[in-house]
Amino acid sequence: MILKARVASRGFLVAMALTAIVATLATATPAGRAHAAGSVAVTRTADTQLDPTALYFVSYDGLVNNDSFQQSGILSYAGYQYAAWYTADRNAVIARRRLPSGSWATVKLPHQLSTNDSHNVISLGVSPADGRLHIAMDTHDNPVYYVASIAGLVSQPASHPWTGADFGAVQRTLGGVDLGSITYPQFLVTPTGALQLSYRTGASGNGTNELAEYAGGRWTKLGRWQSATGNYTGPNGVVSTTRNMYLHGIDYTPSGRLYATFTWREGNTGVLCASGGLSNHDTGYVYSDDQGRTWHNNAGTVVGSTGGSAVSLDSPGLVVDPLGPDHGLMNQESQAVDSAGAVHALISYVPGRFTQCVTDYQADRQRYGHTFLLSRAGNGTWSKVEIPVQSGSTQRSKLVFDRHDNAYVIMPFGRIVAATRASGWTDWTQVFGADQLGAFGEVDVDTSRVRDEGVFSVLYQRKSTGPTTPSPIRVADFRLG
Repeated sequence: MILKARVASRGFLVAMALTAIVATLATATPAGRAHAAGSVAVTRTADTQLDPTALYFVSYDGLVNNDSFQQSGILSYAGYQYAAWYTADRNAVIARRRLPSGSWATVKLPHQLSTNDSHNVISLGVSPADGRLHIAMDTHDNPVYYVASIAGLVSQPASHPWTGADFGAVQRTLGGVDLGSITYPQFLVTPTGALQLSYRTGASGNGTNELAEYAGGRWTKLGRWQSATGNYTGPNGVVSTTRNMYLHGIDYTPSGRLYATFTWREGNTGVLCASGGLSNHDTGYVYSDDQGRTWHNNAGTVVGSTGGSAVSLDSPGLVVDPLGPDHGLMNQESQAVDSAGAVHALISYVPGRFTQCVTDYQADRQRYGHTFLLSRAGNGTWSKVEIPVQSGSTQRSKLVFDRHDNAYVIMPFGRIVAATRASGWTDWTQVFGADQLGAFGEVDVDTSRVRDEGVFSVLYQRKSTGPTTPSPIRVADFRLG
């Protein structure tokens, strides 16, 4: 069941009112100070520089050093924080610091970015059983570049110097396991302490999601859990026979449930009302209670298995928020879980009150795009709230919950809006201005510090003075509430 958006409605007057709200909330607050709204607020406590001249080029509207789908380009573990990026000379760099305010130390890996493609991000993961740092990088429909550290490097960081000798050789397999050509490598840790890698094989519009698992010091390929098969008929009657499932995220809840929210992208763009649109449609939800081996729909029905009969378009009960392909729906936005284990997802698109046919994806999203919070209650029902602050961007936002389950959305360019749990996440207000960081586009967020310290760190890159002129990459720390 989907409830109607509580803020959304039709008509010119509503559109004008939202525009006025956005204009009011877009007024910047003084740098480093919180703009309180009830019990939600942020205070920037630190802003440190990783590299004054990081690699800069714009591809697919984004930067290779901080795309929101990285999961994670920045993370914390055992009292230390880790970040990764590409330098001006294209070298992959890994840095660490002791929290909360230690100096950053860097290690340059023996790998240079192979192509100017913002998909080819660096993603980090930790295997708790042996304390290794795992690094997957530079991949968009090609074999991964993979590095693993020595054992104990992140579980006992003070006992190890931060040098190139701490890392193994760059491999084109996952520790000897050939994944083929992949995209979007994302690490996650299971309730039993195993490390998993989620990734896509195949291409946009004709690809599958797969899992691999690291346990006992070795990687195993678990296989695909999503299929590209099935027939989708667009509103105009055109049929598409292939697609891929774009994940808003794939995460474990505190109880051990693995969940994923997603949107479908069709291989046949003829389903669109105009060639300038985006063939993404619908928001879906699946979960697994056996660490990704078996998949269930929102009602609890088994709809697929990894390495077996995969989840597909034809699987019943996947869609929790239906939307046609003519609204510029963004893929890979964001998802998060609150302290009660409830699942939430961010989605953004052009609402029908503005147009039923996006003809220019970039222009229409910048002008009319709005962000929505989808939330799943314990009984399986979903609610939907429109956030009345526009990002003014084609790009993605990130969702974070504090320890009191207040919600924070970090929008492109570093704008932060927030809402309280007490209001049912309806009292959205801007708590940090988009111009205060000087950031370009999407940011990456270290959410692991929120649980331990009530702080999240934002990895961002400054706007450049030219299309390929290197610019600073930085980490800003925000205390919540």
